[in-house]
Amino acid sequence: MRFRHPDGSTVHLAYCTNVHPAETLDGVLAQLRDHCEPVRRRLGRDRLGIGLWLAKDAAHALVSDPSALRRLRTELDARGLEVVTLNGFPYEGFGAEEVKYRVYKPDWADAERLEHTTALARVLAGLLPDDVTEGSISTLPLAWRTAYDDTRAAQAHTALATLAERLDALEELTGRSIRIGLEPEPGCTVETTTDAIAPLTAIDHDRIGVCVDTCHLATSFEDPHTALDALTTARVPIVKSQLSAALHAEHPHLPEVREALAAFDEPRFLHQTRTSTTTAGLAGTDDLGEALKGDALPDTSPWRAHFHVPLHAAPAAPLTSTLPVLKDALTRLVGGPHPLTRHLEVETYTWQTLPPELRPRGRAQLADGITAELTLARDLLTDLGLKELP
Repeated sequence: MRFRHPDGSTVHLAYCTNVHPAETLDGVLAQLRDHCEPVRRRLGRDRLGIGLWLAKDAAHALVSDPSALRRLRTELDARGLEVVTLNGFPYEGFGAEEVKYRVYKPDWADAERLEHTTALARVLAGLLPDDVTEGSISTLPLAWRTAYDDTRAAQAHTALATLAERLDALEELTGRSIRIGLEPEPGCTVETTTDAIAPLTAIDHDRIGVCVDTCHLATSFEDPHTALDALTTARVPIVKSQLSAALHAEHPHLPEVREALAAFDEPRFLHQTRTSTTTAGLAGTDDLGEALKGDALPDTSPWRAHFHVPLHAAPAAPLTSTLPVLKDALTRLVGGPHPLTRHLEVETYTWQTLPPELRPRGRAQLADGITAELTLARDLLTDLGLKELP
């Protein structure tokens, strides 16, 4: 979906296909047929933006076989779909029964991460619509925080600097500008937008910036305006933003609240949980189940968990979502005289790990839910003065 900003530029809105994880090119093509095109039809749009997630094997197939890339591009066009952004965070196995800490491997100190991201950039340059010259890729924020020392930090810095050089060369070759955004996430070396400033200003290249995920922003109790202003002041590019909402518990000391939270403690994804107190500052656990054990986390202040809940459907009381944080961030991102980013992506990948009574039953219900999320995002954008384009 495309929108005209009051300054005349185009803002793109997509939804991320990591909710339909596929490891192969055939699986990706099935996603387009079974999920993406039905969402486009429900929206009544001739064209729908999608943020593709391409696992290692699918990316390799596309970058090593020009005919495979042409096949994907043809299929996108035939189904009324377009791609200006990729989710390059998970490397493989995002549909596994247990993902948890595996999603952070390989990290930016490992050569595989550089090669995979380079492949994604080459693929994206070939998928961009004919009238679009800029693409974006989100990636993990350097590494998970453990076992990350000065040596690995130096390796990650070198890898990102090398990537920037490769992206320069790619633009010279194709005329397409691809940028990469580190996505701050709780528990990682770069947990917050503040953490991102030092390593990105050290690289000092406008092709390497930040992907602001509003669920992660909220989970770490960052104020959207303060965070985004700091990035702007530091001249760190906001390459893209993922529109998502975290799980919020206002009174985590109450038994009924803990019972409600326990329904979201599931075995597939990591749900980092945080609280902000006046005495201890930001405290947290790596997973929601850990927070619910005894006094592992102070419970005198609200808790937020890294669980991407549907934008249009906040959990039932006594829980809620951080949709207000998303709205504040979006106001700062695109509500000013000029957008801070032109690539927005709805990213709710947790539909099938919601409590059983909230999960969609079948493809049709999932498509209905994704359509409702995109409709909400569209309405937020038009309320900010952007005009939806055909």
